[in-house]
Amino acid sequence: MAPYLETVRSFADVPITDAGVDTTAFLEASNGLVGLFDLLGSAAFTPVVSDLTGNINKVRARYDADPTKSSTLELLVENEKGEKKRTATEGLMWLLRGLDFTCKALKHAQANKGEELSKAFTTGYDQTLKKFHSFLVKGIFSMAMKACPYRADFYAKLAADKEGGPAVSQEKVSEELDKWLAALDSIVKRMENFYEKGGHNKGF
Repeated sequence: MAPYLETVRSFADVPITDAGVDTTAFLEASNGLVGLFDLLGSAAFTPVVSDLTGNINKVRARYDADPTKSSTLELLVENEKGEKKRTATEGLMWLLRGLDFTCKALKHAQANKGEELSKAFTTGYDQTLKKFHSFLVKGIFSMAMKACPYRADFYAKLAADKEGGPAVSQEKVSEELDKWLAALDSIVKRMENFYEKGGHNKGF
């Protein structure tokens, strides 16, 4: 086995064509991001994981119902546009927001190596999800931020071999994480623009 980021699909490996972002590859990479919260190792993140997983499942259900019409995220949203209940469109929008939160948190952690993860995740939350949440949900997320592990412990887990083999260097972890986050950020921005231009976020 290998360190965590080498065991999951990277967002850098999600194909993007003229038709859009490959749905199945994107969902695989999103599942890999959800797994990062297991490495954070706190039950306080259970609501975050549950939300991400629920939205992944909504998009996957739509894809499974008609793979040809949902082969890319853009096609999936376009083909659901005329329907009364746009479950996958809303699910994807919230999934993108959750991914953006995680992306911004980890990018902050990468750029500020002297800061603990609780600060990085609080910054990520403030920049993304906070404005959409009720007072109650803000409280749940605030508890989760405080429950972040020490930075050194999390990065050690990212570097560790899953079967007890030698860990890779922190430089290698940082390099892979930067590549992974840059690709994720690009996909999120692309899809945010798509939602905005097409008016797909209206009513949510």
